[in-house]
Amino acid sequence: MARERKAVTDIKQSSRYKAIRQNLLDQLKTNDISLEVFIDSVDDYMALYVTKELLKADIQSRGVVITYNNGGGQKGKKRNDSIQEFNKCNTQMINILKSLGIDPSSSGGEVDDL
Repeated sequence: MARERKAVTDIKQSSRYKAIRQNLLDQLKTNDISLEVFIDSVDDYMALYVTKELLKADIQSRGVVITYNNGGGQKGKKRNDSIQEFNKCNTQMINILKSLGIDPSSSGGEVDDL
C-alpha cells in the first residue's frame, strides 16, 4: 500500500503529469472555457492518467499472463486483468477529452502526447 502511494506521488510530481495537466488547462483557456465543471473534468482526466500509468506499470512488471493460486489447491494462468482496465481507462480519457472539446484524432499524435 505504501509503495502504491509512493508510485502515485511520483506520477503526480513528474514533469509529464504537470505538462499534460497544464496543456489541458491551456486548451480550455484557448477555447474560452472557464466553467468549474470543465476544470473538474481535467482533474478527472488526470486521476485516470495516474490510474493508467499504474496499470501500465503492472502490465510491464507482471506481464500479460499471470499465475494465480486461489489457496484452495487451484493454480493456473490467466490474463492480467490490468489489460482490460487499461483499455477502459484509455477509452474514458478519450471521452473526457471529447467532452472538453479536444479531439485527440486531430492532434496528429497520441492522446498522451498532449
